[in-house]
Amino acid sequence: MSAAVVREELEKAVSLVTAARRLLATGTMVDLSALEGKVRFVCSTIEEMDRDEGLPLKPAMENLIAGLDRLAAAIRERQDPAG
Repeated sequence: MSAAVVREELEKAVSLVTAARRLLATGTMVDLSALEGKVRFVCSTIEEMDRDEGLPLKPAMENLIAGLDRLAAAIRERQDPAG
């Protein structure tokens, strides 16, 4: 799988994370199954790449991880607003 295809999938995952955070902010329930599948695909594909091929994807992966961290915080906040 080419790095360009993986980058596209990373961007889609980041978009899903952003959309999920927006929905949570409005009190809407969020189905994260599509996000889970996308992240699983990206991670397994990058894991199989040669280091030199995957290294340029590092900033995009870091962006995705930061977005997932923010989403997790938003989910925790929704579950326990006083916490």
